[in-house]
Amino acid sequence: MAAAADTSEASAAGIALAEANINWERLDKTRFHVIGAILFTAQQGALHPTAVVKTRMQVAEGGLAHMSGFAVFRRILRSDGIPGIFRGFGTAAVGALPGRVLALTSLEISKEMTFKYCEHFDLSEASQIAIANGIAGLMSSICSCSYFVPLDVICQRLMVQGLPGMATYRGPFDVINKVVRTEGIRGLYRGFGITMLTQSPASALWWSAYGGAQHAIWRTCCCPSNSRNNCWCLLVDYHHSSRYHQDSASGYGQLW
Repeated sequence: MAAAADTSEASAAGIALAEANINWERLDKTRFHVIGAILFTAQQGALHPTAVVKTRMQVAEGGLAHMSGFAVFRRILRSDGIPGIFRGFGTAAVGALPGRVLALTSLEISKEMTFKYCEHFDLSEASQIAIANGIAGLMSSICSCSYFVPLDVICQRLMVQGLPGMATYRGPFDVINKVVRTEGIRGLYRGFGITMLTQSPASALWWSAYGGAQHAIWRTCCCPSNSRNNCWCLLVDYHHSSRYHQDSASGYGQLW
């Protein structure tokens, strides 16, 4: 009886772990992308003024490199007002929506495909999760860089217009036309190589550590051996609740 109980508990824990992993097929993709877009846009709006200040300080011709960030911020407010510190935000916010869909979709699909591929190897569960998350992070970064690098070039040109020696533009499409006309398509991908070399490995390491840490926390803290049945019951209640669907839509449901 004791052996049967132990087997039942181990099986329940395994099922609970499988059920807790919200894969691409089970994800509510519409809510996932919509809620994610809203949250990312709000975050981007809060941080965009710092991006404007940083970009202007990095332009040597602007004469702002010797000033502190707060001084540059105050100078932009005095000369351009509130619209000045949000210069390029509309283009960044609207343009980033397809890019986020591309990044999140490639992340989840790559993770699911890698999980299935890892099943053919004699790897521990923790190793499979770390490898799948790492490869997914790498592929997501590669795919998203092909979209976000041109978007960053456009937004940065809009951020620095008006500074001494900088061109002026009538909008994002005017930036594209002028850059392509003077520099070709390569002008829109300026910095693509260094972005790939720095962001892709970092993304792979981050997602690998993220997945491995979540798995370790689940195994050691959330579902110890003496309370696995309780964890299973809690997970069943959670997955049948509206909170589960809210979390999965916002990306927070994928906890293990």
